[in-house]
Formats: sequence, C-alpha cells, structure tokens
Amino acid sequence: MFPTLTKAQTCQQRLDREISNFLKMIKECDMAKEMLPSFLQKAEVVSEASRETCEALSDCLNLFTKQEGVRNFKLEQEQEKNKILSEALETLATEHHELEQSLVKGSPPVSILSEEEFYDALSDSESERTLSRLEAVTTHSFEEEGEHLSSGKHRMSEGKDCGGGDALSNGIKKHRTSLPSPMFSRNDFSIWSILRKCIGMELSKITMPVIFNEPLSFLQRLTEYMEHTYLIHKASSLADPVERMQCVAAFAVSAVASQWERTGKPFNPLLGETYELVRDDLGFRLISEQVSHHPPISAFHAEGLNNDFIFHGSIYPKLKFWGKSVEAEPKGTITLELLEHNEAYTWTNPTCCVHNIIVGKLWIEQYGNVEITNHKTGDKCVLNFKPCGLFGKELHKVEGFIQDKSKKKLCALYGKWTECLYSVDPATFDAYKKNDKKNTEEKKNSKQMSTSEESDEMPVPDSESVFVIPGSVLLWRIAPRPPNSAQMYNFTSFAMVLNEVDKEMESVIPKTDCRLRPDIRAMENGEIDQASEEKKRLEEKQRAARKNRSKSEEDWKTRWFHQGPNPYSGAQDWIYSGSYWDRNYFNLPDIY
Repeated sequence: MFPTLTKAQTCQQRLDREISNFLKMIKECDMAKEMLPSFLQKAEVVSEASRETCEALSDCLNLFTKQEGVRNFKLEQEQEKNKILSEALETLATEHHELEQSLVKGSPPVSILSEEEFYDALSDSESERTLSRLEAVTTHSFEEEGEHLSSGKHRMSEGKDCGGGDALSNGIKKHRTSLPSPMFSRNDFSIWSILRKCIGMELSKITMPVIFNEPLSFLQRLTEYMEHTYLIHKASSLADPVERMQCVAAFAVSAVASQWERTGKPFNPLLGETYELVRDDLGFRLISEQVSHHPPISAFHAEGLNNDFIFHGSIYPKLKFWGKSVEAEPKGTITLELLEHNEAYTWTNPTCCVHNIIVGKLWIEQYGNVEITNHKTGDKCVLNFKPCGLFGKELHKVEGFIQDKSKKKLCALYGKWTECLYSVDPATFDAYKKNDKKNTEEKKNSKQMSTSEESDEMPVPDSESVFVIPGSVLLWRIAPRPPNSAQMYNFTSFAMVLNEVDKEMESVIPKTDCRLRPDIRAMENGEIDQASEEKKRLEEKQRAARKNRSKSEEDWKTRWFHQGPNPYSGAQDWIYSGSYWDRNYFNLPDIY
C-alpha cells in the first residue's frame, strides 16, 4: 500500500508543478496580449480546475496515509495478540494438574499464579520442551493390542485389588477387559476456557487439568506398537523377502492404528521411569526407559520369546503449533531385526496432527512418507500416509510400493491406517488409480464444489471401508475395540491391560515401573483430585532431584540403555545395555 501512496503523491506534486509553470508561461509570453480574451479565460479555468483537482487528490492521499497508519497499528496489535495466544497455547499443553482441581471445585485457580508451583518438572520453558506435553494427542502415535481378553474390574492402592487377571488352565493369564473406573466427561472443560484466563501470564505458568489425560504413561502407550506382533512372527516364517517386507510394512502401519480417536494425553514419564511387558500369548517381552527429560526421549527394546526378532528404537517428537492444531513430527529410528534371516529393517513414523485443540471435536490424522529399508537386500517400501484434503477423500488412506534396489516396483500396497492394508500387483494398482482419477475428475465437473477455506471439522470420507482391487491380498486388519471402549478412553483390548498389576507382578517389577506411579493409578481408579495432587508431588520431587544434581555437577546416568550409533542407519540412538531380565534391581532411583 505504501509504494502506491508514494507514487500517487509524486504524481500529484508533478501535476501541480506543471500547471503552475503553464500559467506562468502564458502570463510572461509577449503573445498573450494578442490572444483572444476567451482563450485566456479558458486557460485560467483549466488551470483552476487542475489546481482544485490537485488539492482534492492531496487530501485523499493524506486520508489514505492516515488510514494506512491506523490499519498497520491495528495489524501490529492483532499480530501481538496472536503471538501471545500462540505462545500461551504452546505452553498450555505442557502441564496439566492443579488447574483441574480448581475447575472441578469451581474455585479460582490460585496456584497457577504462585511462583513456587512446579510445572511438569520443567523449570525453564522452551516451546520445544513444553510442547512435549501435547505429545499425548499428537505425536507419539503408538498403537494398541486388539485381541479379545477377559476379566473383571480391579483396583490397586490402599487396599484395592491391583487389577491382575486369573490364570487359565493352559497357563496363559486371563487379562482384564475394562478399567476400574470409566473416564470422566470432558464436556465441561475446554482448552479455550483455560486459555482465556491465562493470556498475559508467564508462559511457563499455564497448565492443563489432568482431566485431559488418559491413565497411561507414554512408556506404556509406546508399548502399543506390539499389538500386532503376529505380523513379525509371520514375517520371520516366510522365505520370500518381498513377502517379508509386506508383513513388516503391515506392522509399521498397524503400529499407528491405536492412535485413532485416542485424543487423551498420556502422562509424561519421569526421568528414570521404566516399563516392562511380558506377553507369553503374543510371544514377546519389552523393556522401556525414559532416558532423557530435556528433550524427552523414550527408549524401548523388545524381543521375541522364541529368539526370532529384536525390535528397538527411541522416540523424540518435534512439535509444531499451527494455531488450531498441533503437528508432531517423529524423531528417532525404529529398527526391526529378523534374526533367522539376518535382516534388519529401519523406518520412522509418519507425522501426526491433532485438529481442533481450541474448540470443536478433536480429531487426528497421519500424513507423510514412511520409508522402510531392508539393509540386507536393499529393497525399500515407500508408504504415503495421505493428508485428508479439503473434502476428506484421502482421509486415513495409505498407499505405496515395494521396490528393489534398482527401484523396480515389486508390489503395491494400499489401505487405511485405521482399518487394513492390502497388497496387489503394481500394474493392476496403477490401472485402478488411473481409472479412479478419471472418475474423480468427472465428478468434480458434474458437481458444484466449494472453494471456501478448509474446515477444521473432521471430513467424512467417501466410504468407511476400503475398495478392494481384484487380485489383492489382505496383509492386516485392525482388531475390533471392546464394546466399552468409548467409556474407557477409547482404549483397545491391548491398552486395557497395560496398567494392570497383581501381587506376584508387584513383587518382581522394579520400583521405577509405570504401574507403581500413584498419579496414574489414582486416575485409573477415578480419583481425579488425588491424581492431580500426586502428579504435582512427583514433579516437585523430580525438580528437587534435578536441582541437587546441578549443584553437585552430577550427571544423570541411564540404567538400561546407553547412547551409540545405530548399526544399520548410522544415526545416534539409544541401545539396550542388557541385564534387565536378570532382575538385579539395585541402586534404582527413588522417583515415586
């Protein structure tokens, strides 16, 4: 706008100058006396009209200039408000404890104004760290266990049953099928209602109520990778490397399936927190540890009970805030080793985005490319998790190809990460896609399509099921969730089991295990006030320990993992040090 005004002012000044020179020339000319009076009179009229035009133009330019100044001032104000809002929202998702209690009781949130309050064990706030509190709903998109398990409701702590299952006649434990208490309604709580009260506050002083959590630690949610372990066992049993890659690709897709509708935020693991899971019925055991708090990094190591595979990696999400959504870009390499074939596969997860974090219904989509590499054969599987698009046609869709090291397509894969994955001949798939594109263009020409701004409401896909191309082979299908899933944080059957513990297990697991966290246990039992108080206590305890280490210049030492290069990708990774299953749990930190 300013360049246009400057040019207009220059033109106006030039016109005014030229008119003055013209009149001066006429008056000074010797021929002026010989000119007809009517000509001179006309020249005077033209000059006067031109002068008035210049004056009017000058007034308009001055008015435009003032208005531009006002608009720029308002724009700066709106930008500043937006900046405050964005920064507040980034920090908002970091911590979630005491405000919940005050909101539930209807009393003013006094504690969030206190300088002494601890916020999620973080003293200094960087958006990169504080955003990690939202990784529950975003980023950390990890999966669930879909078999049909059974048992009744149980409780732990203060005389309550721990929630473990009974043993079956075949020696396989019977697991619970529900939590001790259903989730609380979140309808009366909104992030926006919290944010409005916090604008202008120090960014590190904004918290979220515990009501937005789910009763699992992120280490436990990370374990949901293992729901479809049967795909790994199947891959190990196959002789054809392409068929093995198909199973590995299906496992990678299934690993994010549990995130569907899981909008609750897991508890952030405390530094040194661990979690183990042994599933004889699924043929694996897993150990994970929170190896870093700045930034938050969770390392895990799983192995087949028949020594057929090793599955390991570390997760560190990078979060980006986009106003009404949060995007979690996964960092960290995931590695699967099929020991019988001496093969190793590596990949990273797709990007996860959580929409409507301010108002509206939360919904999740996964998008981006996932490249799975077989480091022995050179084969690759490139999967494209498609963004939903303006009209939701691509919602949940996954497509890709398996190709050899010369990039020749060996197989096509397609499906939805919320439902299933199929394989088909690449020529057949390309022909189907070409025909589908043609039909789509015809539909667009026959319909009046809206070009308005993209809505934040979750688009409705064209169909809830995947169209199966003739000749396709089903690689994986998601297991149905239990009937009570909606009242149980949208947990799968696998997730329902993750926090159960019986007396026998309690005597074996280390004191750093997630199952022994009192805040998570209290929330699972429906004791929200106690969960909030316990979370605050644990965070204050961790912060005090961190201060003591800094005073003594003592570095934190991980117990079960160490840093080193990934032997296949070459990138820095957290490697399992071994010895956990020896059960020699001496000198463990007192984190609870």
